[in-house]
Amino acid sequence: MAIDTCDARGSVAVLRDEAVLKVLSHETAEDYSSWLLPAVEGCLGRGGLQMEEVDAYAAAAGPGSFTGVRVGLTSVKAWAEVYGKKIVAVSRLEALAAEASGEAAWVAAYFNAQRGQVFGAIYRRNGTCLERSGDEMVIAPRKFVESAAEVAKSEKISWVSMDAECIVAEEAWKARERRGERVESVSSVRAPMIGRLGLAALAEGRFTDALALDANYVRRSDAEIFWKGNAAHGR
Repeated sequence: MAIDTCDARGSVAVLRDEAVLKVLSHETAEDYSSWLLPAVEGCLGRGGLQMEEVDAYAAAAGPGSFTGVRVGLTSVKAWAEVYGKKIVAVSRLEALAAEASGEAAWVAAYFNAQRGQVFGAIYRRNGTCLERSGDEMVIAPRKFVESAAEVAKSEKISWVSMDAECIVAEEAWKARERRGERVESVSSVRAPMIGRLGLAALAEGRFTDALALDANYVRRSDAEIFWKGNAAHGR
């Protein structure tokens, strides 16, 4: 069972090996707290499965919205405890980077973080594997383009996103276009790829449990920003 609740464009999917049995996307204004469980039950039902038959959960652990990620991970933790199953935490950015085509040595994956920023990460291709260079970040689009260019140096970059428009209007992007680079647009339905990455991790013995599962929000919460701002002013 694969789950992505990182932003409003979430999805759930059930996979058997590499085959996607069913996928449902979040296409309403309904909160994940009320949408997620019926969606999961719908996926299982249409695949002819019960929750007890799920072998493991692959959950997008961020980056993304605090509320969305929290609902997804809390649900997965509860199911894993009840049914005694394994969990794989998957980065939504890695699930984007995994779909980049081309043969460039570097992959830059990003998506809209709102507030004039993007969530982004830069990866080095090592055979069929992706090795992240540095941390995942929340950053202004121009600075993300510049950061990727600095890391890649003279080598080409494969750019991949659900939100290509976030960087293509930036002045810094023009230099990448002159190198023949473009942004590859991929579907916002991330659960199938999250599931495939989860299966690969399980095959390598990489998984966690309900107690160890943690989120990678990247951005501080509004509550934390507000509290620290007031603390700095002695309020």
